[in-house]
Order: sequence, then C-alpha cells, then structure tokens
Amino acid sequence: MPSSSTFVRISVPALATLLLLIVASTLDAQRTVKPVLHGRHWVAITGKPLGATAGAAIFHQGGNAVDAACAMLGATSTMFDVLSWGGETQALIYNPNTGEVHGINALGAAPTGATPEYFRDQGMRFPPEYGPLAAVTPGTPGGLMVMLAEYGTMSLAQVLEPSIQMADGYAIEASAANSMERSKERLKTWPYSRDVFLPHLGEEREAPFPGEIFRQPDLAATLRKLVETEQEALAQGRTRKEAIYAAYDRFYKGDIAEEFVRGSQEMGGLHTMGDLANWQVYVEEPVKTTYKGVEVFKLTTWVQGPVMLQALNMLEDVDLQSMGFNSTRYIHTLYQVMNHAFADRDFYYGDPYYPPEEPIEGLLSKDYARERFAQINWERNDPDVKPGNPYPFQGGVNPFLHLLEDWTSAPPSSSQGSGSQPTQSIEAEFFTGTTSIQAADEEGWVVSVTPSGGWIPATIAGRTGIGMSQRMQSFVLDERQNPYNLVEPGKRPRATLTPGLALKDGKPYLSFAVQGGDTQDQNLLQFFLNIVEFGMNVQQAAEAPNINSYQMGSSFGAHRSQPGRLTLNESVPPWVRAELAEMGYTLSYRSLTSGPINGIFFDWEHATMWGGSSHHGEDYGIAW
Repeated sequence: MPSSSTFVRISVPALATLLLLIVASTLDAQRTVKPVLHGRHWVAITGKPLGATAGAAIFHQGGNAVDAACAMLGATSTMFDVLSWGGETQALIYNPNTGEVHGINALGAAPTGATPEYFRDQGMRFPPEYGPLAAVTPGTPGGLMVMLAEYGTMSLAQVLEPSIQMADGYAIEASAANSMERSKERLKTWPYSRDVFLPHLGEEREAPFPGEIFRQPDLAATLRKLVETEQEALAQGRTRKEAIYAAYDRFYKGDIAEEFVRGSQEMGGLHTMGDLANWQVYVEEPVKTTYKGVEVFKLTTWVQGPVMLQALNMLEDVDLQSMGFNSTRYIHTLYQVMNHAFADRDFYYGDPYYPPEEPIEGLLSKDYARERFAQINWERNDPDVKPGNPYPFQGGVNPFLHLLEDWTSAPPSSSQGSGSQPTQSIEAEFFTGTTSIQAADEEGWVVSVTPSGGWIPATIAGRTGIGMSQRMQSFVLDERQNPYNLVEPGKRPRATLTPGLALKDGKPYLSFAVQGGDTQDQNLLQFFLNIVEFGMNVQQAAEAPNINSYQMGSSFGAHRSQPGRLTLNESVPPWVRAELAEMGYTLSYRSLTSGPINGIFFDWEHATMWGGSSHHGEDYGIAW
C-alpha cells in the first residue's frame, strides 16, 4: 500500500479532473427558472411581454429582424417604465447580405449652453439627474427611423402601429404604475408629466392602477404625425426610404421639434431648434476583438462597450476553467481584470466625434492587455487601480499623463458643490435600469439593442408626449476626472449602454445585452464566459450567478465609487466568502446579481436559434 503522501500526490490531479467533470455535468444539467426558447424562423426578446408581442406581430406579418426590433423599441418606449421616446438608442446589426456588423449611434447630444461653467455656476458637481437640464436631444426616434430605413423592409406605419395602439391606451403593468406613484411628488413639478402620469390627481393614489388603461393622447398624435408624413411622401412617389426620412425631418426640423423645444424651454431647458436639426444618427463600424476564435463586437468609446473587449483581451491566455466557476480565484481574477478595464473607461472614454481623440487602438491592443494584466495584485484587492497608458501601444504620446498621478475614480474634491448630494443608493446607481432588445431571423439578420433614457420620473416636453432623456448626468465637469467626457454643446455623453454581438467562423454565434447601468459589461462579460468557457446554454448563462464591482466610478448621480466592495450571489459558499473577505473585499449579497440578460445563440448544426431571457425582471421572449 502506498504511503499517504504518495497517495496524495497521485490523487490530487485525478481528483481535480473528477471535480471538473462533475462541475461540467452539473452545469449541463442545470435547471433554469425559464425554459430556453427554440426558434427555427425567428426570435424576439425584450424587457416587457407586450414589447415582445409587438416584435412577434411584425415577424408574423413578414418583417425581418430589424423591422421587429424597431417595433419592440417603439412599444417599450411607449411604456415609459425604463425608457421613453426622448431617450437614446444604440444597436449592433449583422447584415447577412454583406457579412458585416454595423453600429447605430443614436445617443442624444448636449444642448446649446451646456458647459462646465454653466453647471458649476449653479453649484453642481455634475449635470442633474432629473428635469429638463438632465436631457440631451432625443435619440430614439431618429435611431428607429434610420435602422428601419437602412436595414428594414417595412413602412414606418407598420412598425409604429403597435406603439400607436398602446399610446391610445393599454393595460398598464404594475412596475410602471407603481413607479409613477412612488415618483408622483417629482412628477407634479412638471406640468405635462403631471397630466400624463397622474390621472387621479388629488386622490390617495394619483398614478394609474395596475391593469388600468393608460392613455397618452399627445404621444399618439406625435406618432401619427410621423406616419402621416411618411404616407404623404409615398403618395408623392418617393421611395420607402425617402418617406421614412421625411418623417425623420418632421421630428427633428418641423412642428414636432418646435413643440419639443418650446416645452423644454418653458420648464427651464436649454434645447434649441438648432440642437435638434443639427443632431444626426451615425452608422458606424463597431470595434472588436477576438477571444479564442470568437469575434466579439461592441460600439466604441461613446459607450462603455470596449471595456468588455479589454477584459477579454486580458483573460484570453488565462485557464479560467481550471479555476472553477465562481471559485475564489476566478472571482478575484474577474474583479481585478474588470477594475483595470473600467479604470481606463473612467478616464479615456468619450465622444469620438469631439476632441481629444480617444486612444482606442492602444486600449484594444493585446500587448496593452498583457501589460495591464501583469499589474494585477494576485493576493489582495487593490483599491488604487488607476488608468494605464495605452498611447505607446498605438505609437503616440499621452497628452494627459499629468492628470493620472492624482487620479481617483471618485470625483475630485475641489469641484464639489451644493448640487452633489446622492438621491439614491450606490447599488441603485450602478443597477440603473433600461431594457434590451434581441431579434434574429432565418435570413440571417441579427439585431442587438440597449435603448434607454426618459425613464420614470420623466419630464415630458410640451404637448409632444415625448419623455426627455436623463443622460446629461453621465458627463463630467472636471477634466481631472475624464478629459474626454467633459460636457460641451453638441457632444454625446459617455453612456453605459452596450449591446453585444459575436461571430464564429464568420457566422453569427451570440447576440446579447442587459440592462443595469455600470454593471452591464460586468454582467455581459460573465454571461459570455459562461457559454464559451463553462459550456452553459444561453438560458443557463442568463440565469447564472454574477459578481459585481463598485470600484469603478458610477456613471449616474453623484458618480460615486466604493473600492473593494463586491456583491456576490447568495449561492456562493461560505469558504469562498471567507477567503474573499481575507483578501480585502467588502462583501454584500443578493439573490439576483445581474440585470435581466437577454441573448440569442445560433445553433448552426441544427439551423436553429436558442433564446435566453433571465428571470430577474419582466423580460420576455417569443420564438417561432
């Protein structure tokens, strides 16, 4: 019989292999709260059941995935809970005719007069969270119409029909109705919002009741104006695309714009007709990286999407499977990698159409990723992770090195003012909700969208029925925090919204997005690794436990951070919790540790699509 020491030397590798097999088997057999969606012809997923139904209706009428995505965008924007028509839209679209992935940049811009000096003179550390001064120009209407015109097949009348019906009146769901009731004191300060959101003014409950018919006559009239303009253009012999752009012009240059601007200025907003007329949707080439043979696409630095690509670059050479899913070492690795990537986001990301030019080539360099990975402290959390210097990796010189010496993810203290008090918990800031839209069809079109803005409590601009965005708060007023994201008229704020799309062997592999503010790319990174590294199916990956860091600066409210704070899922075992605490983490626990993740996996072996929609919210999918 061998000695015990010999037995240990022989058994540890065998035991490790056995444990990995058990874990793999467990993951493969993992039961989910929701079933996987299986579709042969199409899949439609979004944040609300009625929104998914709108997408399904368009598919049944013969529309493609872009048509369906536009209908879902319109429907969810009409529901006001987590976004509305005055918010912002961004998308990734796979075009099967060209094999290319296109980016849609429909993020609104700062209006005339929105300067750091303007907000500082009012005692603010950042632009406000609510009200007309929180609003960029509306982006969602333009984004929807550009997507439809360039890549869809249907008319604006067809894709807006569900939205118009809903604006005429739909049975409101509890989450939106109760959000209106909780926000009623703020809503009363804006006359047009009060009229829409509080139909029982003066009664004990002033917001609609769940299930009550919620009517928005001004919004319905605005949407009908767009359809009327399209129909008039078609009657004049103009093409489908030209007719849609005629409606676009009416929204941004015609009577709808005039009423939006009038309503904004009446309540103290800064918007002008020029702000709307000069704004435009950009169709862009997204940025990408490769991870173990998978091409992963994200929108560039006007959102936080490249942080996921940076994290994947740092993780590509790491044997994550051997660490074990959500082990101490795995969690520590993810946390540190995310902190390094997000520190770069907090300093280097901004609107690429305004100077200074973001160093995106260096940020996405594999060599830069190796340098950043080498800086990780493997024994303890490092609360002082700073942005790196990507400029040498693109042959340049960093013009802002002098700002990095004293940089912190928390706002510079000398810029503090009376307008800096947080209005919600840091968790609420980080998990600030929106929605996501996933659509794919048998022709090969794939659409991934993360629209947002104009959520309750929204300021409605005049008699347009359009809820105004709250995205101005994502700007900074001090270059020491981020010289690329200083507020400036016409400039887009660096937003958190971040759809994802991946190709493998040149074909769609995965389309995915999530709501949740600064947690979005944290959650999507883990979702992606769950599939690629741990063999989960798309529904298992959507429901799997996540971790969340608060070490990066929040993009909302007071832009706070809490270095070392780590939210774990309640399922994480006691020994992992203890080991992480010893490594310097401040732990908190939640039963649901991500926003609702939605995704579509493309099964080329069987020529089908697998849809996943997590059970964390009201997100819903339909497949056929």
